[in-house]
Amino acid sequence: MRSIIRGLGLAATAMTLTAAAALAGSGPAGAAPAAPAGTASLYAPSALVLSVTAGEDPAQGTALRAVTLVCAPRPAGTHPDPAAACAELRAQEAEFDAITAGGSEQPCTREWDPVSVTAVGVWEGRRIGYEHTFGNQCGFRHGSGAVFSF
Repeated sequence: MRSIIRGLGLAATAMTLTAAAALAGSGPAGAAPAAPAGTASLYAPSALVLSVTAGEDPAQGTALRAVTLVCAPRPAGTHPDPAAACAELRAQEAEFDAITAGGSEQPCTREWDPVSVTAVGVWEGRRIGYEHTFGNQCGFRHGSGAVFSF
């Protein structure tokens, strides 16, 4: 019995030393890896989830489609044209009301078949939560800009 206990103690000591050696070679525990030289950004990240929903209330309506949009450090995401969408957001200083008011002069029918858009995430370090409802698909097509064109 003593030899079994002594053997287990030696095995535990060996595993502890092996784990300690592996950790010692990998740097401080929990430290984030350093970013490659030249990739650090001076701006806070900007990343949004954009969605289009059928209905007046985005929380209760049917989600038609959704994409991600990352604008900093560079345009990316599942949005079909992230560069144009990010350029539009920068030009409007992320004022979504200015973006969604674009097509109000276009002739559309007056039928009520609402389409809602949402934007949730972070823009240059500040939280964004935006919702807007268009009266119908025509209003949406003419008033959503590049940001919601997906």
